[in-house]
Amino acid sequence: MKIVLAQPRGFCAGVVRAIEIVERALEKYGPPVYVRHEIVHNKWVVDALKARGARFVEELSEVPSGGVTVFSAHGVAKTVEAEAAERGLHVLNATCPLVSKVHTQGRHYLRKGRTVVLIGHAGHPEVEGTLGQIPGEVLLVQTEADVAKLDLPTDTPIAYVTQTTLSVDDTRDIIAALYRHFDDVVGPGTEDICYATQNRQMALRELSKIVDVIFVVGATNSSNSNRLREIGLEAGIPTYLIANGDEIRPEWVQNAKIAGITAGASAPEVMVMDAIDALGRIAPPIEVTTLPGREENMQFRVPVELLDVKNASKIGKDGSLGHSTFAEADCG
Repeated sequence: MKIVLAQPRGFCAGVVRAIEIVERALEKYGPPVYVRHEIVHNKWVVDALKARGARFVEELSEVPSGGVTVFSAHGVAKTVEAEAAERGLHVLNATCPLVSKVHTQGRHYLRKGRTVVLIGHAGHPEVEGTLGQIPGEVLLVQTEADVAKLDLPTDTPIAYVTQTTLSVDDTRDIIAALYRHFDDVVGPGTEDICYATQNRQMALRELSKIVDVIFVVGATNSSNSNRLREIGLEAGIPTYLIANGDEIRPEWVQNAKIAGITAGASAPEVMVMDAIDALGRIAPPIEVTTLPGREENMQFRVPVELLDVKNASKIGKDGSLGHSTFAEADCG
């Protein structure tokens, strides 16, 4: 069997920064460090950080007074920030800067007197955080049909923002529906969908042209991983979302000559390697190649108070555990 890897795949800059914040906090302040919600949607990453002393909680009430607390990459509502301040928690904010950008845009549109529409998935932590960061009514739409149901006059000034991990195609269709239904619409196009999400979706479309089956390495609660699976299926290729190689069933590749593998933005490369090893056991011998694709060199700065931590052990992009020098460049 031939195995072709998508490029790019796996960890993005926002995920690397979020993990790095937890690791540096553990190094500087010692365990336990409390993390509200999963720092990113990946069990392997969460378990690795738990082993080092991170404690994951759903509510701030689970954090003792004064506890070092990290907000996840998905962002939190203003009410959560206020509760943390009231309780005197030492907060480190790991919200992805691209998610924070959406919050800023939403507040800007609201100040301009526009009705803000958020395109996203109800209940997703990023959506809950965005709804709670914009100090006014925000209308959530998930589909074109939801746009048609908006009970607003057609001349209502509309502004939209989007969840960062959606399908570019689906978002484009919903934006087009807004323009059809309302006379005065502004928004950032699909630019709110982060560079990493867009790059991985484009890479998967290229991969789908040459493979017989696709495996997306990622968590079932990972929005961007689920969108990758959907894109593969829309291309007519059997596509499976897996956490690791153990979940690959032999019958999925029984008639496949070329298997494609990609990974969601919160999945470490070690899980991709695990999937390759599993395919090697199921259909030996294997030949592994990588499609050419965009190189990603984006880096996001960690909070200033953590810049002096130089030797924290790090979960690398490949999933390895070791020591490395942390990048401190701002986002370009």
